[in-house]
Amino acid sequence: MSNPLKPRIDEILDGYDPTQLTIGTLGGHSGLDVCRGAKRAGFRTLAVCMRGRDKTYSEYYRSRNGKGCVDDIILVDHFRDIVREDIQEELRKRNTIMMHNRYFWVYCDWEKTESELAVPIYGTRTMLKLEERDVPGNQYEILKEANIRYPRLYNSPEEIDRLVIVKVAEAARGYERAFFYADSPDDYRKQSGELLKKGVITEDGLSKSVIEEYIVGVHINFNYFWSVIENELEIMGTDTRRQTNLDGLLRLPVPQQMKVLEYLEPKYIENGHIACTTKESIIEKIFEMGEKFVSTTQRIHPPGMIGPFALQCAISAGPPKEEAVVFDVSMRIPGSPLTIFTPHSSYLYGESISYGDRIAMEIAAARDQNRLKEICT
Repeated sequence: MSNPLKPRIDEILDGYDPTQLTIGTLGGHSGLDVCRGAKRAGFRTLAVCMRGRDKTYSEYYRSRNGKGCVDDIILVDHFRDIVREDIQEELRKRNTIMMHNRYFWVYCDWEKTESELAVPIYGTRTMLKLEERDVPGNQYEILKEANIRYPRLYNSPEEIDRLVIVKVAEAARGYERAFFYADSPDDYRKQSGELLKKGVITEDGLSKSVIEEYIVGVHINFNYFWSVIENELEIMGTDTRRQTNLDGLLRLPVPQQMKVLEYLEPKYIENGHIACTTKESIIEKIFEMGEKFVSTTQRIHPPGMIGPFALQCAISAGPPKEEAVVFDVSMRIPGSPLTIFTPHSSYLYGESISYGDRIAMEIAAARDQNRLKEICT
């Protein structure tokens, strides 16, 4: 997967003052964690913020009087304006290295970000779109090539022979999914018909949906870091999701759940994460799964994974034994800073560190070893 901008990015890095690097992020998702880590490592920090939703960065957590972590902001009318030449010029003038996060895919014109954003990005810019299930070479293809278990996929509703989850885009917000469950072709038609009638989904969205075997098990996100500088994989931590309004619904007794479902559709919008630990006996399996994923991306999508990524799993009980089944992949920094509250990074570094800390450590090491071109695309 070629990156036509790479020669220019290398040239831009040659022109940067390595003693005056700025770590940049879009104002949202994991921006504060990135800025905190960068600030602790001695970098200047910058957030590109959308006008009207910038106070988190321009006011509450701005750097002042020894407090805060956001040194500068650039205001735009919309995140996709980051490809404007004047914005790019300002970023380059500040020796900025931008961080990958999902905002680039959700809010920006990704084709333009890939081909026109002439600012170094930490990570592999051409891989972020592979999180989507309707693009060539997507996460399913990587998992299959890596021989990592993922849920069975169904080509049509007529194939449904067990409980499935249907992942279809919301009509109102295409970047959120209006999941529904079905256990037969007739059940699929009934459930989808009700959602179409209510306007929750569209026919076009339904035609592009993914029908996936539903794995009954505990959900755990395995959050990794592939260090190009150290040439090794690290587990940053593990967490699980809190979703609106699903979590509130699940807290009700079953009779009340049934009554609520008569007038309310379950939503799966992420509103938070909970740090959770895993038993030590599965750590080796977690590493093996992450290493297979990294080596596969290096082979089929060179240069492959750089820095943070996550494999989101359901741990099934078996038989014959417990198994981690990957139902989603994050090919950039996950949206949760909770890794600092799990012990995995402390086993390596003596204290728990966040993704923001680890990214800053990697950039500092690459700068000191004159290897920034290996981690920026």
